Amino acid sequence: MSIISIRGQHVGWVTIMLALLASMGGFIFGYDTGQISDIVLMKDFLLRFATCTTPDNCAFSDVREGLIVSLLSIGTLAGALMGAPIADWLGRRYAMTMECGIFIIGVIVQISATHVWQQFAVGRLISGLGVGALSAAVPMYQAETAPPQIRGTLTATYQLFITFGILVAYCISIGARSIGESGSWRTVVGIGILWSLILGIGILFMPESPRWLAAHGRMEEAQISLAVARGIPASEAFKHHFIRREVEGIKENVEYEKHVKSGWIDCFKPKDKTLYRTLLGISLQSLQQLTGANYFFYYGATVFLSVGLSDPYVTQIILGAVNFFCTFGGMYVMERFGRRFPLICGGVWQSAWLFVFATAGTAVDPVTHTSIGKLMIVAACMFILGYAMTWAPGVWILIGETFPTRTRAKQASLSTAGNWTWNFLIAFFTPFIGSAIGFKYGYVFAGCNLLGALVVYFFLYESSGLTLEEVNMMYTDPICKPWTSRQWAPPGYSSRRDIIDKDRSNDSNNTTSSVIEDTEMQNGVGEAI
Repeated sequence: MSIISIRGQHVGWVTIMLALLASMGGFIFGYDTGQISDIVLMKDFLLRFATCTTPDNCAFSDVREGLIVSLLSIGTLAGALMGAPIADWLGRRYAMTMECGIFIIGVIVQISATHVWQQFAVGRLISGLGVGALSAAVPMYQAETAPPQIRGTLTATYQLFITFGILVAYCISIGARSIGESGSWRTVVGIGILWSLILGIGILFMPESPRWLAAHGRMEEAQISLAVARGIPASEAFKHHFIRREVEGIKENVEYEKHVKSGWIDCFKPKDKTLYRTLLGISLQSLQQLTGANYFFYYGATVFLSVGLSDPYVTQIILGAVNFFCTFGGMYVMERFGRRFPLICGGVWQSAWLFVFATAGTAVDPVTHTSIGKLMIVAACMFILGYAMTWAPGVWILIGETFPTRTRAKQASLSTAGNWTWNFLIAFFTPFIGSAIGFKYGYVFAGCNLLGALVVYFFLYESSGLTLEEVNMMYTDPICKPWTSRQWAPPGYSSRRDIIDKDRSNDSNNTTSSVIEDTEMQNGVGEAI
C-alpha cells in the first residue's frame, strides 16, 4: 500500500523497510569500523595482545596494530569479489543472509581469542569476508529495487547506516570500557552478532530484486516485485503506466543481454563504455577512501590522544555524531542537487579543511598549544561534515546505478574491491606514515580530495532521476558528455522534469480509470439487485 507520493512516485511501507533493513549491511560495516579504534586502547585488550614491560605499560608495535586493524580490509577485499557470483547465483536476498552467517563466524573467532593476537586478527579477516560481500550486494539490491525518483535517497541510507554503526560502536565502547577484564572488548565485538541476525533474517521478508528476477526469466514475478516496492498492491501490478514503462525497459534490456555473454573479462571491454564505467567505479571508490575519512575513524582516538586530549573517546563520539547527523543532509543534497555538483563541491571543501588540519598540526606542537589542538578538532569536524553530505553517500549511490545489468554485480564487486584495497593500505600503513611525517599526512589526503573533484567533473555522468536502463542509454549516447549530462533526457521527454510530470499525469489517469471502473462495477451490481 502506498503511504506517500514523492515527486510523482509512490512510496509504500515496503520501500521504506527495504531501505532500512538492507542498510543494516552498512550498519555492520560501520560498527566493525568504529569499534576497533577504541578497542586497541582498552586496558585488558592491551594486556592480552600487546607487548607489555609492566602491567601499566603496554603498547602495540606498528606492525601488530596495523595488522589487527587492517586484516578486516583484506577480508572485505576478497568478500567484495565473492559478492558478485554469490549475488548472481543465489539472488540478492539469500546472498545477504549467507554473508551475515560468515560475519557471525568471524565474530565468534574474535571473542573466543584469549592471548593470541593472531586469532583475533584472523577473526576480523573472516568477518571482513561477510562485510565485503555485503558492501557489494546491498547498494546493488537497493538500486535495482528502488523507484528511480528516490533511488539516491534510498541507496544513501546504506551510508547513513554506516555512520550510525560507527556512532553506536563509539557509544558502546565508552560504556563497555568500565566492564571488568575481557568483558570490555568482548561485549563490544560480540554485540555485532545481533546486527547480523536482524539483516540476515529480516531481508528474507523483502521482495527480490526485479532486475535479478527478470534476468532469470521470471518476468511476472519481476513486475509484481516492482509494484510492491512502489507501494502498489500485487493485484494491480499490471495496470499502472509507470510500472509497465519500467518493466518494458527491463524486458528490452534483458532481451538484448541474452545475446551477449557476460563474464569478468566483459567488465574490461570498451564496447558501450563498459571499461570506462568499470574504471570510473574503481576510481570513485578508491578516492572515497583517499578522502582521509578512515584516518579519523580507524585511528581517531590515537590521533586526538596525540593532540593532548585526556579522553579521546569523547572526541570520537563527537566526530561520529557529526558524521551521522550530517548524512541526513547528504541524503537530501544527493537527491536535490544530483550526483556531480555535490561531489565536486565536497572534494574542494574537504581539501580546504584538511589543509587547515595539517598546517595547524605541523606549525606548532598541539600538545603544548591547546588552542591549536582545538582548531584541529574543529577542522576534523568540518571535514567530516562535508564528507558525510557528499562523498560518503554519493559514491555508494553511484555504484548501484552506473553499470549495465549484465555486468552490474561484477563491476560493483570490482569497484568495491578498490575501496577495500585502499581501506587496507590506509589502515595498515597509517601507523608508519604517522610516525614518519606526523600531521603532514593531512596534505596527502587534501591533494586526493582535489583529484576526486577533477575526476567527477571530467568523467562522471549525471544519473539522478533516470531508471537504470536510461542511465545505460545515457552512457552509450555518443553526443552526451559528462559536463552536459545533466541536460540529457531519454527519447520522448524534453527534460528530466518532464519524466516526473508525465509519470504523475499518467498515474492520475490510472487512478481516475480505476475509480470509473469501480463505479461502473458497483452500478452493475446495483442494477442486478
